[in-house]
Amino acid sequence: MFKKIILAEDFQGENQGIAEALREKLAIEDLQNELYCDKAFTRLKVALKNNAPYELLITDLFFEEDHVPRKLTSGSELIKAARALQPNLKIIVHSMENNPLHINTLFKEQKINGYVSKGRKGMLELINAIKEVYHNRTYVSPQLNLTAASNIVELDDFDRAILKELAKGLTKKEVSDKFKKENRTPNSESTIDKRISRLYDEFEAKNTTNLLFKLAKEGRI
Repeated sequence: MFKKIILAEDFQGENQGIAEALREKLAIEDLQNELYCDKAFTRLKVALKNNAPYELLITDLFFEEDHVPRKLTSGSELIKAARALQPNLKIIVHSMENNPLHINTLFKEQKINGYVSKGRKGMLELINAIKEVYHNRTYVSPQLNLTAASNIVELDDFDRAILKELAKGLTKKEVSDKFKKENRTPNSESTIDKRISRLYDEFEAKNTTNLLFKLAKEGRI
């Protein structure tokens, strides 16, 4: 069984309840719980630097804002940062999110290992998920139907490159000019415009701002 786990959950009562249950049911030797993504990520960095890395991260997706300044404001951002820091880290999401498109994205693009839906059986499912993930198997709460998102839109490298520049505030023409300077192809303004229009249609976005918002909400960018 995992010996070192870190839990990120912003509701203190739930945070402590989960930690106590896992210690009792699974006899986890080292289980740290944090209310903020930044603090959880700091623990991951320090542990890795000390050659005593965490083996499993359990995180919620949604973290409410308060008076504490934050760099990582969501579970998706924490997962992305943790993956970049420690690619072999096992990750289980424990959240109220039930959108199959978003959950599938977490598996396909952020490479999570398990997804547990919060609810009446959430704790039992979380324990089962930890056991499955420990044995290198994926876990999804049985009540979730991820096949509903089988038509998920995949973003390719060209899509991501365009979106990265749009997020910086560049216009289509400016993106085209930058790609040309970098000798990146395709780079014509018409090609970029067509690709952006396709993304508008696929994500039912009204404009660039709306497109970026939707993709960020789904954890795509």
